[in-house]
Amino acid sequence: MRITQNMLATNMLRNLTNSYDKMGTLQDQLATGKKINRPSDDPVVAMKGVSYRDSLMQIDQFKRNFGEAYNWVENSDSALDKATQALQRIRELAVQASNDTYDATQRDAINQEVVQLKEQLVQLGNTKFGEKYLFNGTDTLSQPIDLAATPPKVSTNTNPVKLELSKGVYIQVNADPTKVFTLDNSTNPPSGLFGDIDQLITKLSDPNSTGDDINDSLKQLDGHIQNVTYARSELGARMNRVELMENRIDEQQVIANKVLSDNEDADMEKVITDLKVQESVMRAAMGVGARIIQPSLMDFLR
Repeated sequence: MRITQNMLATNMLRNLTNSYDKMGTLQDQLATGKKINRPSDDPVVAMKGVSYRDSLMQIDQFKRNFGEAYNWVENSDSALDKATQALQRIRELAVQASNDTYDATQRDAINQEVVQLKEQLVQLGNTKFGEKYLFNGTDTLSQPIDLAATPPKVSTNTNPVKLELSKGVYIQVNADPTKVFTLDNSTNPPSGLFGDIDQLITKLSDPNSTGDDINDSLKQLDGHIQNVTYARSELGARMNRVELMENRIDEQQVIANKVLSDNEDADMEKVITDLKVQESVMRAAMGVGARIIQPSLMDFLR
C-alpha cells in the first residue's frame, strides 16, 4: 500500500487527538476524584454506584427513624417514671390515712393531695411529643384521656406505633396505654386506674370509712404500680434492641461508604502516574509528527 503524506498527517492528527482524549479523561479524574464522570465512561460502575447510593439513602432514613424512636421511647419512659412516683405517693398517703387516729381535717388534706395527684396522672397520660399523643396507640392526634367527658374517656387503642429501623424490621416504640392508664365504666363502681383512685377519694371524703376500708385500696394501687413498672421494663427492653440495631446500622453505613468509594473513587497515585506517562507519549507523538510534516515537496525540489 502506498503511504502518502496526507495519510501520515491524518494518522498523526488522529493519534494526537486520542492522546488529548486520554489526557482529558485523566484530568477529569484528578479534578473530581472519581473514576467516571458520566455513565458512558463505565456503565457497570455507574449502575453499581446507583445501587450503593440507594442503600446509603435507606440507611440515612433509618438513622432519622432512630431519632424518632428514641424520642418516643424516652418521652414515654419519662412519663411513666413520673406516673410511678405519683402512684407511690398516693400509696404513701393511703397508708397514712388508713391510720384511724387521723381526724377529718387530716384526711381531707390527704384527700386534696390525692385529687391533685390524680390530675397529674391524667396530664401524664395526655403527654404529647410534638403534636402527637404518646398514649393513644396509633391515634396520635386525639387526646387519650378526658375524665370531664360524659362518660369519662380513656383510650382503649392498643394498635402499636411501629417504626422501620432496618430493612423490613419494624419496632414498636410506644407503650400500650390500656395496661397503664385505665378506666372500666362497665363495673359499679368504675374500676381501673382512675376508677380505683376515685374509690380511694370517696373513702377519704367519707367520715364513716375506716382504716380497713382504705387498706383495701392498697392492693389495687400495688397492682397499678406493678403495671406501670412492667410497661417501663417493656420500653427498656425495646430501647436496648433499638441501640443494638443503631450500632448495626452505623456499621452498615461505614461498609456502604467504603464499597461506594472502592467502586467510584479514583486511585490518585495511579491517575497521576498515568497522566505523566500520557504527557510523555503525547510529546513523543508531537515530535514524530513534526519530523513527518517538516519535509514538504518543495524541500525535495530544492
